[in-house]
Amino acid sequence: MDVIQKQYELEPNRRVSQLVTIFILCLLFGWSLSAIKVEQLATNGYTIAKNILLGLAQPDLSLLVNYTTSGVPYLLIETMAIAFLGTIVGSVLAIPIAFLSASNIVSKPIAFIVRLLLIMIRTIPAIVYGLMFIRVTGPGPFAGVLTMSVVSIGMLSKLYVDVIENLDISILESMESIGCTTLEKIRFGILPQLLASFLSIVIYRFDMNLRDATVLGLVGAGGIGAPLIFAMNAYRWSEVGSILIGLVILILMIEFISNKIRTKLVQG
Repeated sequence: MDVIQKQYELEPNRRVSQLVTIFILCLLFGWSLSAIKVEQLATNGYTIAKNILLGLAQPDLSLLVNYTTSGVPYLLIETMAIAFLGTIVGSVLAIPIAFLSASNIVSKPIAFIVRLLLIMIRTIPAIVYGLMFIRVTGPGPFAGVLTMSVVSIGMLSKLYVDVIENLDISILESMESIGCTTLEKIRFGILPQLLASFLSIVIYRFDMNLRDATVLGLVGAGGIGAPLIFAMNAYRWSEVGSILIGLVILILMIEFISNKIRTKLVQG
């Protein structure tokens, strides 16, 4: 007991640092609250909020079973297609970039330069990329696909690098000792270690891209976002309700399926 008591007494007193940390957090919280101006709330804001809730409770069901290009099913499929194609393109382009930024594959200066490029790519928000690509390609799904591809490259490359740097190099050394070629080492030594993790990462990114594709529709990059903002601007709350219900159902389905697949991949 004496030894334990002595060790307890030797432990540094962190009370002051904890109090300072709490004080700084309280200051930051108070400063953040000062930016909220409740008195600037529009007089009809509560009415609009009530109408949105009523739109969710009383959606326009005809839009949910409308299979034309203006119906919710078509718009959801278009949004999912934008997210899927953007994820596939981004995941493929991210593979060579990830290898170039892995310090156990290339020299550290090259890895540092490539990682710096990836940081720059990840710094720009998806909606800014969307606005830029719309100026190049014009409004439509193609701008959304390009945006999803570029945004996916930044995140996927970073996650790929973490997997690549955890490769079991001893397997490659063993294969080299028995005279395996470079292609054989890639085929039987590297790909089996990376494939499951890469697929799990790609599925996770697709789940995120599906939400981002909805936001991109607000700036005209295709998908269900544009009809949603048009309906809100026109105060067609029952139409807003039907679009949101369809969107929630789609995201829940995709998330359930992706979680099942990722669990199987991780567990082998």
